[in-house]
Amino acid sequence: MSQVIKVENIITKFGSKLVHSGVNLEVEQNEIYAVLGESGSGKSVLLKEMTMLLKPTSGDIYLFGKNIRDLSRAEVAELKQNWGVLFQFGALFTSLSIENNIALLLKEYTRLSKKMIHYIVDAKLEMVGLDRSVKYLYPHELSGGMIKRASLARTLALDPKLLFLDEPTSGLDPVGARGFDELIVNLRDILDLTIVMITHDLDTIHNIVDRLSILADHKVVASGTLHDVLQSHHPFVEKFFKNEYLNKRLKSV
Repeated sequence: MSQVIKVENIITKFGSKLVHSGVNLEVEQNEIYAVLGESGSGKSVLLKEMTMLLKPTSGDIYLFGKNIRDLSRAEVAELKQNWGVLFQFGALFTSLSIENNIALLLKEYTRLSKKMIHYIVDAKLEMVGLDRSVKYLYPHELSGGMIKRASLARTLALDPKLLFLDEPTSGLDPVGARGFDELIVNLRDILDLTIVMITHDLDTIHNIVDRLSILADHKVVASGTLHDVLQSHHPFVEKFFKNEYLNKRLKSV
């Protein structure tokens, strides 16, 4: 497997506030990688840095082997078409139909005909398990689970190689969350995607995540497979992750 993301000694400060103090992690092609941490640990900031919405104070981030510090505007625009971001609450445009939400990126970044765009919209809806008729609806007419799937369809519009997911199962009931987890794995396998997610869902971590990193004390304090992380004796891992995870597993036995 080849390396898709490399985060190297990232330091982030907002004024006198230290967010990251030497964060390092690597994501390999085709894996589902999770970033965890308590509120204020800097995981959302790190996601924004990896998607070039924020610049770290120092350190380097490599995407598909390219240092994002060294890219021209044209290279940045080209690189951004290789990834998609699913925001926690979907971030669909409320004034647009689902069809127009999904078609937005296609109209902006391609010269495809209207007929071809309609075809792609239908295909993406099918891909995420939604009926084609959903395209005529507006976001307020959808359930929470349908909004997540419609948002994912929009994220997949340009056939990205890399997906960033921010709390993908947040707000879903257990059945909906498990269905969404299964969808993520299927899409990863079918489309050969690499997926980076922020999540606190212990079932997601157990069922579909290949490797993960735990952020605490401004840096990565544990990383690797779930088994690797559970060996850590860091106080945050013990209190906020390991105990909850083990208790949940015991209850399910």
